[in-house]
Amino acid sequence: MMTKQPADNRQVSAYAQAGVDIDSKMSGIEIIKNMVGATATKGVVGNIGAFGGLFHSPGKEYLLVASADGVGTKLKVAALAKRHDTVGQDIVNHCVNDILVQGAVPLFFLDYIGAARFEAAVFKEVISGLCKACKENGCALLGGETAEMPGLYPQGEYDLVGTIIGMVNSKKIITGEKIKPGDVVIGLPSGGLQTNGFSLARKVIFDQCGMMPQDLIPGTRSSVADTLLAVHRSFLNPVQALIKKLPVQGMAHITGGGFVDNIPRVLPKNCNAVINRNSWTVPTVFTFIGRQGRVDHDEMYRVFNMGIGYVIIVRQKDATAAMALLKKHKQSPVIIGAIEKGHKKVVFRDQ
Repeated sequence: MMTKQPADNRQVSAYAQAGVDIDSKMSGIEIIKNMVGATATKGVVGNIGAFGGLFHSPGKEYLLVASADGVGTKLKVAALAKRHDTVGQDIVNHCVNDILVQGAVPLFFLDYIGAARFEAAVFKEVISGLCKACKENGCALLGGETAEMPGLYPQGEYDLVGTIIGMVNSKKIITGEKIKPGDVVIGLPSGGLQTNGFSLARKVIFDQCGMMPQDLIPGTRSSVADTLLAVHRSFLNPVQALIKKLPVQGMAHITGGGFVDNIPRVLPKNCNAVINRNSWTVPTVFTFIGRQGRVDHDEMYRVFNMGIGYVIIVRQKDATAAMALLKKHKQSPVIIGAIEKGHKKVVFRDQ
């Protein structure tokens, strides 16, 4: 069977007719080469396009720390709102925070983007977000994978996943094993939902309430799109500044699983983290979702970050200095609780 001919008499490949346009994909990669190249750090060897990215080893005294994650169904909001400039920042910052918990700094980042078909404008927006966040975090975008798979992904939507490699001095790794009763729990405000809880948020806001991206979240001056697509914050710079000055007992990134599942990951077996839920103001979007969706209060704190994106545990005698240093680095830290004897879990108190 002959393949169809376009208007300019160029032959269209059988693969393109099946839904995968290799020429279009390669053109897209050429477009973003300069953006990706601008993220290169001194450890990078070579340019984008090789089968594998090369990076100089940091040295024997360092441990490599790796993490992988995805943006999840926040991407459906981006597609609905036709805004793709923030999701690349989301995945980089999310992964940076994950390895930061152990005291690591990022070295390089790898991305995966899968779609039924690549749209050049969307692809460029996503990559520009990846590059922006990599530069802000001092991290090289070393490479990645773009895959067109018609039939697997819905038309007009895509998936975005990332892997980060960082390093930490083997003598300075933060494990949480030093946490003990009497330590203070400090919370750093999130940038909104960040990248978790979107399946529930979408169900309540779009399906149950029938809202559109341009509608305002009741009680705020922020649209649904602006609120839900707010960038997942990176806590790298203020936290690195803190751990260089003061001993940090442990840290937790409040992502999927909220407070309930994330904080215990760094607690010793004999400790509980007692969290005072009245110690900070929960952003309106969370109270709106909870009320409209009739979501149990305790479940909200397991699904969402409720306005606290990152937790730092310090000794009681260092709490004042830690708070001052974090404020100096443009954070708004809040003492949200303390460590008590227990069984490696989170206990909520509404005082």
